[in-house]
Parts: sequence; C-alpha cells; structure tokens
Amino acid sequence: MRVRKVFAVLGSLLALAAAVPSGAGASGASGNGKDAEKHGPKKPTVVLVHGAFADASSWNGVVDRLQHKGFPVVAVANPLRSVGGDAEYLRRVLASIDGPVVLAGHSYGGMVQSEAALGNPDVKALVYVAAFAPEQGESALDLSNKFPGSTLGDTLSVIELGDGSKDLVIRQDKYWQQFAADVPRKDAVIAAATQRPVNDTALSDKAGEPAWRSIPSYFMVASQDKNIPIAAQKWMAERAGARAVVEVKSASHSVAVSHPEAVADLIVRAAR
Repeated sequence: MRVRKVFAVLGSLLALAAAVPSGAGASGASGNGKDAEKHGPKKPTVVLVHGAFADASSWNGVVDRLQHKGFPVVAVANPLRSVGGDAEYLRRVLASIDGPVVLAGHSYGGMVQSEAALGNPDVKALVYVAAFAPEQGESALDLSNKFPGSTLGDTLSVIELGDGSKDLVIRQDKYWQQFAADVPRKDAVIAAATQRPVNDTALSDKAGEPAWRSIPSYFMVASQDKNIPIAAQKWMAERAGARAVVEVKSASHSVAVSHPEAVADLIVRAAR
C-alpha cells in the first residue's frame, strides 16, 4: 500500500510539472521585463503642491485623471508656514522619490516649488497652475499687487498666534466668490470650511534663486482669478520663458478644481 501511495504522489507531481509552462516560477522576472517593454519606460512621478487657503484634496480631480493615465502621483501637504521652511519640506519629499519628477504648484505652491526644485536633476518640468513664479527677492505679496485686480485682502480673517505672526484665512461667507466662483457652491462651502490657513510670513517672505531659470516651465492661467490677477500670471509666464501657456476662460483661482482635465492635460504635456 505504501509503495502505491508513493507512486501516486509522484504521478501527481509529474502531472503538475507538465502543466506549468517553461520559464515560470523563479524565472518569472523575464515576464516582468516583457511587461515593462510592452508598456514603455516608467512614467515620471507627478508631485502636486497646493497653495494657501486650500489643502491637498484640491488636487483630487487632477490626481484621478493622472492615475488613470498611469502616472504615479504624490499630493503634498504644504505646511504654509514660510517659503524657506516649506521648500525644505518639499525637498525632503522629492528626495524620497526614485526617478524623474514633474512638479506642479497652485498659487503659493509655485513659490515653494520654485525654490525646492533648484539644483535637483530629477525634476524635469515645473507646472504653474494659477501660481506665483517669483524672481529672486520677490514675495507672493509683491506679485499679487504688481497688477490691479486682486480682491483677496478684503476677504481675509486674522488669527493672532501670540508670537507676532498671524495666520490668515478667507472668511467662509466670502470664499465662494473670491476663491472658487466657477466651482459648485456646495463644493466651495466644504472647501471654505476645510481650508488651511497660511502664515503671513509665508506671503511676505522673499524668494531665493528660481528653478524656472534652469528647468522647463509650463503655465496655466485663469482669466477670472481674483487672487492673482491674470495680467500678473501672464507676465510671470513670459518672464520665465514658458514652453506653453494655457489660458482657461472664466476660470477662478480654483482652476484645478473646476477644470481638472485641462490641468491634467498640461501636466501630461510637461511630462512628455
């Protein structure tokens, strides 16, 4: 009986071996190589940097579209404390990512990415989405007031921090019209309640040497932006020698929320 059982087990093993294709199992890495060859080279990681009075969820529509196109995405939680400190945090995030990166910043996020990307050979493109692209020595406050049209100041509420600095938020009853006029009101109401305050130091900090001098830049400008006037956005894009400038008609400052497809398309263009 024992001999019969041994032969029965051996027969089962031989049948299983015959059913497994040659090259499977330990040599399966060759299959991965074929998959990589079929799908082409690895896409760059897209790193998204939100600005003041928003949070990383403001990129949700863009993230969804980029992931659908096969891009790895990281939406950074921008501290909104100071340009230098926020840029240092972003540098550390970038250092944790293997391979090429495309950076996209919205609003104040453009200040941060301009400084954080400097000297990083892995950052292949900078995308400015209704964003500041400062020259050395300029602040967000300087740039928002360079051309007429910003009405942000009249909508702000102040939180005293007790150390001489202040946190700034947009009053919830003013948020929709000021920041997100082309976003459904119910979504703007939620965004107003969940907005992250920016320290006033961050808005007055002077920028360091800008990365857009050495890294290709792409700009999306919002024609109905009440935070950063459209004239300022176009002027910064021209000064940076942008590879492409896409204007979204009737778009508010929250263009990444209201037009995520257009933003994602510009990022994909920069990635290529």
